[in-house]
Amino acid sequence: MKYAKGLLTLISALALATIALGQTAPVRTQSGLVQGTTENGITIYRGIPFAAPPLGNLRWRAPQPPTPWKGVRQADKLAPACMQNQIVNPALGLDAVTTNEDCLYLNVWTPAKSASDHLAVMVWIYGGGFTIGSTTLAQYDGMNLAKKGVVLVSVAYRLGALGFLATPELSAENHGHSGNWGLMDQIAGLRWVKRNIAAFGGDPNRVTIFGESAGGIAVSMLAASPLAKGLFQGAISESGGSFAPARLDSEGGENVPPLSVAERNGKAFLAKIHADSIADARKMPADEIQKASGPGLAGWWPTFDGYVLLGDQYKLYEEGRYNDTPVLIGTNSDEGALFVAKTTPDTYVKSVKSSYGEYADKILAAYPSGSDAQALRSARDLARDSTFAWGTWTWARLQSRASKDKVFVYYFSHRPPYPNMPQFKDWGAAHGAEISYVFGNFSRAMQPSADDKAVSDQVSSYWTNFAKHFDPNAEGLPHWPAFTNREAQVMNIDDPSKAIPVPNLDKLKALDGYYAWRRTEEGKSRHGADVSQNR
Repeated sequence: MKYAKGLLTLISALALATIALGQTAPVRTQSGLVQGTTENGITIYRGIPFAAPPLGNLRWRAPQPPTPWKGVRQADKLAPACMQNQIVNPALGLDAVTTNEDCLYLNVWTPAKSASDHLAVMVWIYGGGFTIGSTTLAQYDGMNLAKKGVVLVSVAYRLGALGFLATPELSAENHGHSGNWGLMDQIAGLRWVKRNIAAFGGDPNRVTIFGESAGGIAVSMLAASPLAKGLFQGAISESGGSFAPARLDSEGGENVPPLSVAERNGKAFLAKIHADSIADARKMPADEIQKASGPGLAGWWPTFDGYVLLGDQYKLYEEGRYNDTPVLIGTNSDEGALFVAKTTPDTYVKSVKSSYGEYADKILAAYPSGSDAQALRSARDLARDSTFAWGTWTWARLQSRASKDKVFVYYFSHRPPYPNMPQFKDWGAAHGAEISYVFGNFSRAMQPSADDKAVSDQVSSYWTNFAKHFDPNAEGLPHWPAFTNREAQVMNIDDPSKAIPVPNLDKLKALDGYYAWRRTEEGKSRHGADVSQNR
């Protein structure tokens, strides 16, 4: 009897210890059991492997399944970020993130009480120009979105040279394609969600992917990739849309190279790191490869490889060759402020003529440069529209023509509470400004007002409503009309929010003319002979 009482006491003590630690019962995934922690009513699983470490011979290969484990894996620590040059955190005065080539892990925040809850799922894809970014940033913590009744998943993917290198040798290894390892990581993460999220209380048939900047562009790319078909039922793209022609040289507003150009660039990179073959490059330390990638954000981008990305997405949408789901897409009013700190009329005009060639005069007519102030405004607006707004507007127009699903478009113009520093004085809603409002996480340097918190509650409600019902509208929110080519309305997110006509339409139409010209034989030949978009 004494032994039985002692055993009961021990069991009770262990149970109390588990509660104190906020631990939950283990959840079974296809690779093994994982145990998370409970915080403020949300169960969080950090650092779950969704693919094998892409090390050694797995470097520059499609992600492979993770090795199964025995026992219970503690999922209570965020995994290192993928290899990258430290840019964001030091600029914000934050500690540098830990990086490692072994980085293919995901995180789950779930409010579900049981596996039978079948909650809507949101899968976050971070931005950063395909060269920086991670799931570890405090801004991306999924707690607040999960509190609104969705399962939130954030997925890591390889970046820079390790995520997007294409070479003829790699293409030969992979049946004629290479260069999209990072996108394939995202797809592997979505496959993990499809197979495992039900155990976390999520509905594998009600998944919305969402991302910002490069993450939003990746969402756009997944919307047209045959490899992602059926892995998501809704898409939210914040400042992202990939609808420009292939980048053959240095054309303005174009980023995705055809495979032949990416392979040529990849061969030059191997020469730079003194690797005679991919086998040699796979033996090199990841730090050396990362150092050779350069300090900035430019230089690495997905590729029209004919496998993950079939080609010019504009043409694919015209032909109806895309993954047709409801979409919620948009841009910010002052995206370009982050990228253009200063310029002069002469510098601005030279830049436009270099990028837009024979079409430059028409671009300059829409984005004029009569004074220093006007040149700065036009440079920022052109960066906003060519990189983000034109692609978003084009996505809305193309999908609205034939899709059976609704398209919702936003224009985020609410100015955040920037730190009181001179560089932010003339900024509006710059690139990335909406992220804090979506996740409800503001940095230490920002002091959100009651109005900011109200806008954040509204935005996060729109996003989670869309994930649940594929429509952002609900009682108590300003009505958000669907975008159609007949009624081209967008939701201006501010205080207050309201539907408005498409902003900056004259500028977008000027860019539309430019991209149409770029698709003509004359436009293609500006930088020499046409290059096939697949080889």
